[in-house]
Amino acid sequence: MRNGRTSPTPTSTLIVVAAAVALAVTGCTSPGGGTQGGPDQGEQSGRSQRSPAATLTITPANGAKKVAPDTGIAVKATGGEVTKVTVADAKGRTVKGAIGSDGTWRPEWPLRPSTTYTVKAQAAGAGGLQVNGASTFTTLNPKRVLESGMAPLDGEKAGVGMPVQLLLSRPITSREARAAIERSLVVRMSEPVEGAWSWVSDREVQFRPREYWPVGERVTVVAHLAGLRAGPGVWGTKDRSLTFTVGPEHITKVSAKIHKAVVRENGKVVKTIPVSLGRPGDDSYSGVMIAQEKAADIVMDSATIGEPGEYRIKTKWNVRMTYSGTFFHAVPWSTGAQGNSNVSHGCVNASPADARWFYDFTQRGDIIEVTGTSRKLRFGNGPTPWAKSWEDWLAGGALGKPVTG
Repeated sequence: MRNGRTSPTPTSTLIVVAAAVALAVTGCTSPGGGTQGGPDQGEQSGRSQRSPAATLTITPANGAKKVAPDTGIAVKATGGEVTKVTVADAKGRTVKGAIGSDGTWRPEWPLRPSTTYTVKAQAAGAGGLQVNGASTFTTLNPKRVLESGMAPLDGEKAGVGMPVQLLLSRPITSREARAAIERSLVVRMSEPVEGAWSWVSDREVQFRPREYWPVGERVTVVAHLAGLRAGPGVWGTKDRSLTFTVGPEHITKVSAKIHKAVVRENGKVVKTIPVSLGRPGDDSYSGVMIAQEKAADIVMDSATIGEPGEYRIKTKWNVRMTYSGTFFHAVPWSTGAQGNSNVSHGCVNASPADARWFYDFTQRGDIIEVTGTSRKLRFGNGPTPWAKSWEDWLAGGALGKPVTG
């Protein structure tokens, strides 16, 4: 049972009749003709004869096929309590679960599709009589599946502004499905801080802390997507996980007014770089961006922004700031303007030496804030979680509430 849904699959019930079991216990003799056990066992047998036996019910039933993964597993004892449950697939992978206050055992997360599970359970009745039960069943093979990808990379050292990105192969439009996905996402932090998930598009949900990540933070994210119902007939098939650490705080503030980029590490200015930004009509974006990726060599082609023939040049030491093509990079032809005027097509231009230094210095997720232009950064133009206020970020989540890892 998950998210209030139940399966029409019949249950498997094992009933142990107290009198029969008690007879078997008291009638057992040793080769010498005496009864096994001392007075304590006799007392136990007497209690068993006077007490009703437990009834152990396992859902799904033994032999069930095409079970919905989010049906879960329910193990219930009537007239007693469940004492032990083990669930494993054919490969021996176990399923975590717990016995609730109502005495029913349930799994922590949905089951995997196209998988055979075996449930083994024990319960004890009022007289201490043990009941054993088992059920083997198979979950459905989905025709429509939800695939996923995540960023940053597992093991990566990222900047303080790096969001966690969950990318999905199908659009998720209903609030119910989005909420189910958010509930499947677990974020663990070495230093707990407040953060939240927010939907950037129908195929992407991101997590960011309320403020920038603490330096040295270690973050582990697990997406329990296997067996998750993502829409009518659509099921997740694989869990995802990653762990990343947060490196030194790198914050670069770029001013179009004074034509300089001031680079700070952990609050201390480490370099001031003369720059040139977008000329009038090709203004650079103002806003808080992050270093999205790095590439030592790129061919910049104006055709990619709908202006074929305007330019097509090779550039060095490129740090991407937006999906639409804003970079901090080396531009030898504008060195005369760097530090005094804006002549670029929208990128942040620096000398080859300064651009190489910035390229080597930068981590993905470092903060790059541009001010002094008339063109505002559009949310969603790359990972841009800092383009929204915290209140607006929360409003973009289906659950609409923060998470503290």
